[in-house]
Amino acid sequence: MIPITPHIAIDEEELQESFLRAGGPGGQNVNKVETAVQLRFDVANSPTLPDWLKQRVRGVAGRKLTADGVLVLVAQAHRSQERNREDAKARLVEILAKAAERQAPRRPTRPTLASKTRRLDAKTTRSGVKKMRGKVDMD
Repeated sequence: MIPITPHIAIDEEELQESFLRAGGPGGQNVNKVETAVQLRFDVANSPTLPDWLKQRVRGVAGRKLTADGVLVLVAQAHRSQERNREDAKARLVEILAKAAERQAPRRPTRPTLASKTRRLDAKTTRSGVKKMRGKVDMD
């Protein structure tokens, strides 16, 4: 089990890993060994995630989430396959933990009397400036 929050954890059997060749540093090793990791996690059909979390993951994951509800992460920053696997799992936990955070409810505020007065004074001043731009009478 991979812990996400104290109350939520996902089973490692729900993750699908595939390996591919990575670009970047590594010398000739890059051309021979499949060090990059593609981690797939089916968020939509996961039995361990609550429904509210599945909805929130859609907003947090962005383009990493497919239309079928599968979260796809590719890790290729490191030279070894094991470190890339750890990196991909850490990024998965980070996305799920961010989605699980409760956002504080927005409390609407009202403008203060001083701010209302400043706004009306500024409008009056601006109105006077615009009135002075009119045609000049020859009286």
